Amino acid sequence: MREMKTFKAISLIERFKKVCKSYGWKTSESEDWIAVGDEFHSFLITRCIHPSSFRAIVANRKCIVREGPTYRVVDAAYSAWLFSESPQLEIYQVIFEKPELSKKVAIYNLSPLFEGEKLCIKLNRTDSLVFEEFERFIKREFKVRLRGYSINRHKPESVTATVK
Repeated sequence: MREMKTFKAISLIERFKKVCKSYGWKTSESEDWIAVGDEFHSFLITRCIHPSSFRAIVANRKCIVREGPTYRVVDAAYSAWLFSESPQLEIYQVIFEKPELSKKVAIYNLSPLFEGEKLCIKLNRTDSLVFEEFERFIKREFKVRLRGYSINRHKPESVTATVK
């Protein structure tokens, strides 16, 4: 079941990348990024991640770009984390602890979507055009509502309960 949720997230991104191509944005066949001008918008799909690993990755914000047979590493202007299971409260706290991260990193809890529900949680304070289009895409294609995450509304024991 867990693998199926991750597969659905990958399929969702593949469909979204087709929409991005229609805007003339550059997409990758093998990696999950979209380039608009010289800015890379990275999508990271995960089931779960330890908060210390999450903290290290969001601080780094690197993206691998394949060009023919070679690869290069670029700085991702923005990163979106797509969770196929509800992330731990500490994941959100990493973003709230460092407000500058909230301008570059978005979190989408898509677990309710993969369970057939129509309300998902987002934390997106970026000005990424790609992430704005991603939100319109999932609303349009999956009839999902996105509710903004607020640390004040969620207590550790109720993070999952508020989504369902």
